[in-house]
Amino acid sequence: MTKIEQLEPKEVFSYFETICGIPHGSYHEKALSDYCVQFAKEHGLQVMQDELYNVIIKKDATKGYEQEEPLIIQGHLDMVCEKKKEVEFDFETQGLRLETDGKQLFAVGTTLGGDDGIAIAYALAILASDTIRHPTLEVVFTVSEEVGMEGAAGIDLSACKGKRLLNIDSEEEGIMLSSCAGGVRTYSELPISRTKVEGDLIRLELNGLTGGHSGVEIHKWRANANVLMGRLLLSLNRKHAFLIAELRGGLKDNAIPRESYAEMIVSPDLTQRIVDQMNDLLTAYKNEYRISDPGMELGIRIEKDFKGEALDEASSRRVIGFLNSAPNGIQAMSMEIEGLVETSLNLGIMELKEGTMLFTYAIRSSKGSAKDALCDKMCMITELFEGSIRMSGNYPAWEFKKDSAFRDKMCRIYHEMYGVQPLVEAVHAGLECGLLSEKIEDLDCVSIGPNMSGIHTTEEKLDIASVKRVWEYILRLLETK
Repeated sequence: MTKIEQLEPKEVFSYFETICGIPHGSYHEKALSDYCVQFAKEHGLQVMQDELYNVIIKKDATKGYEQEEPLIIQGHLDMVCEKKKEVEFDFETQGLRLETDGKQLFAVGTTLGGDDGIAIAYALAILASDTIRHPTLEVVFTVSEEVGMEGAAGIDLSACKGKRLLNIDSEEEGIMLSSCAGGVRTYSELPISRTKVEGDLIRLELNGLTGGHSGVEIHKWRANANVLMGRLLLSLNRKHAFLIAELRGGLKDNAIPRESYAEMIVSPDLTQRIVDQMNDLLTAYKNEYRISDPGMELGIRIEKDFKGEALDEASSRRVIGFLNSAPNGIQAMSMEIEGLVETSLNLGIMELKEGTMLFTYAIRSSKGSAKDALCDKMCMITELFEGSIRMSGNYPAWEFKKDSAFRDKMCRIYHEMYGVQPLVEAVHAGLECGLLSEKIEDLDCVSIGPNMSGIHTTEEKLDIASVKRVWEYILRLLETK
């Protein structure tokens, strides 16, 4: 097994390993933010840290580049924290356990945080160097990107002079992203009541689904474990009476859930018939999703003579009804860019709380009016099921600029290095460029990054050779006047 310190470029992977050793999940970025501040001070660089723990580091131009236009390099400090069910791991106190096969870098049992730790590693390696030629650099590290771009929304960029911004938060080499969807998080809460119950307790665990990023991979039509559990419960409820005792699934609104869990109370004389129907439904679902989710499984456990509490009949029906009435997945494709998802939503989290059932969605759209319309629809559906809804993390779409001198320069350099034209594309995932463009007039943004797969899942991998190529490309971009 190749060791991390043997990977090239050494300076980038050294900083990446350090970053992975510092807990930095969303809302827990302070330690990594403080590390970046201390790094800047140790290297004699100007640094600013705000109360949100956003960081701005400035480095003067190298000799001969003093008259070049400043460049903003930007990435986010937080990562999506997911772990395999059987893995014991505390993202708030433990560093990631990294391994590599020489071609890919990954974390053992957890997400890797290449999104967006690699951006921080690239930037720190550049800032630490005494040999890299570059214009004035303004390096911006934001917080809470994965939970609504709260850092980008709250950061003050008035001290930045640059009008060009290199966002390093993309996952496919050779693509110059120039537009992205806007988004918002919605929370639908349904009132529930509980009642004392007796009977057989059936525990269901739907697992083994592929999951993925709810923006980048929503077009792959992978099963959403929460939605599929809702379908299963509805199919069962059409034939048999039962009450819901527990229902939960998903950890992040922007990750397609891989697992969902339910408990139901049934009359003992119905238990076997319900289990038989579950197995039939699983067979049908596995066939339906045999391409996208080949690992799908349904675990069933039965506890006889259970006594306790469950949702009453009205609450159980309300929850099942909402789950099967609210939309999920792709809602519209772009009429302007072939193959681009325009509008979607993802039921990322559902959890049964005291007195309420909570459903958390990530809504995305490249059209503000379509995003608003989908929010209105979610409001209406939630209210029809006697619930209430709130929203947070509303961020704008990053609109395509027809004329971009910075993008033209980047494309020219890429062609010179590799002999092919890079692709200029839009993405359905959210990037901070839209919010940052609202803070700096006429900001010219492009987003790039090395090849990554499985982001926001425990299968996340970072392509080592691609990291090296993108590093070399960034260095050429910096030195080209």
